[in-house]
Amino acid sequence: MMDELKKEVPVNKSLFDVDGKPELKRAFPIALQHLLAMIVGNTLPAIVLTNTLANTPHALSPEQSVYLIQAGMFVAALATFLQLYPIYKLGLGSRLPMIMGVSFAYIPVIVSVAVKYGIGAVFGAQIVGGIVAFIVGMNIRWLYKYFPPMVSGTVVLTIGLSLYSVALNYMAGGKGNPDQGHLVYWAVSLITLAVVIICNMYGKGLIKLSAILIGISVGYVASLFLGIVDFSKLQEASWLTIPSFMPFKINFHLDACITMAVMFVVNSIQAVGDFSSTTAGGMDRQPSEKELEGGIKAYGVVNMISSFIGGLPTASYSQNVGIVSLTKVVSRHVLKITAIMILVAGFIPKFGGLMLSVPQAVIGGATVTVFAQITMSGMRLITSDEMSTRNVTIIGLAIALGMGITQVHPDALAQFPDWFRMVFTSSPVVLATLIAFFLNIILPKKSIEEEAREREQMDK
Repeated sequence: MMDELKKEVPVNKSLFDVDGKPELKRAFPIALQHLLAMIVGNTLPAIVLTNTLANTPHALSPEQSVYLIQAGMFVAALATFLQLYPIYKLGLGSRLPMIMGVSFAYIPVIVSVAVKYGIGAVFGAQIVGGIVAFIVGMNIRWLYKYFPPMVSGTVVLTIGLSLYSVALNYMAGGKGNPDQGHLVYWAVSLITLAVVIICNMYGKGLIKLSAILIGISVGYVASLFLGIVDFSKLQEASWLTIPSFMPFKINFHLDACITMAVMFVVNSIQAVGDFSSTTAGGMDRQPSEKELEGGIKAYGVVNMISSFIGGLPTASYSQNVGIVSLTKVVSRHVLKITAIMILVAGFIPKFGGLMLSVPQAVIGGATVTVFAQITMSGMRLITSDEMSTRNVTIIGLAIALGMGITQVHPDALAQFPDWFRMVFTSSPVVLATLIAFFLNIILPKKSIEEEAREREQMDK
């Protein structure tokens, strides 16, 4: 009897269990996939902001610019850790396999605020936005009923559709590249894409799970031979950066705070879509209210903390959600390894410089499959609800107006206030989310059976 009690409990080494702790040799390739999928996106907002402020009274010094990038890595790791391993006593964290990072969605707002008031106003508004997100998280149980699979699926679908242009611009060499569109970039990106598809469709075991990593590796080697790998960021980067408290003077401006608060509300709602996509794609279920509440509250708290150490606003990363859906690997241990690598990059700029040497064409060729997977996760959520006339109308209008508003000529929106254009027209996800949300509340709920009975009555 005693011998039986002394027997060790078998260690869960599954890649496909949230609590699984697979061996490093199995976990690391997938963890590295997540890192490569997010690292460019995590640094670009800081680079865009720095370049925009370069010729203004609020320009940043080279040291401040580098720090802004590294602080983004540090807070991305912090935000990811908090999602993976919640603080239950405070109700913070979702315990879901989520990667968090500095978000593209905020770029129009932070650029506008920084140009007008300086970067300190960005962090002041970010504190207010974090508080608003925390309040949204506290009330998510009330809001949850307004996000059936049809609504959350519309959000996820729009996220996927909106990311295609990002992937294709990467495949062409990246925006701002004077040689964008050169055939060498398309060749490298298509080689990468082909390798990903071959490994994913014909590979087995670790090869199948590491399809994106293998594709990036092959694309990187091809890029080296073609001479399109830029090592300048690696050479210029220093060896050590330690996050500091309030590296930028924080100040508050009402219009900046209101605009940022709206963005945080919308991104909190959008996070419901990412949480839903993660659980639907990786676990074949919907997220619980507890997971949504803890996840969004943690999102708010991290952004408040981030403001004090110079990190730009963070959010969930849809491309990493796509990797979870594609591989079905939901082990938190795997994403913990990713978070550790992100954290290391936050202290060692050379590490980030090395990762940034991967050509954007390679990243684009690898991630286009990820974005496609996000889109199909949204479709799966949508079709889990019945396709009544009401639901089809909501889904169709939300996607049509959300995607369409970003395609119109700027003159068509010139009469609207700047803050309105930034919030409602800078991202199709924002408008699509709000339309789906409000139409689901306003329009009368009718099932397919009720609609059929109405048609029968009309024939009588």
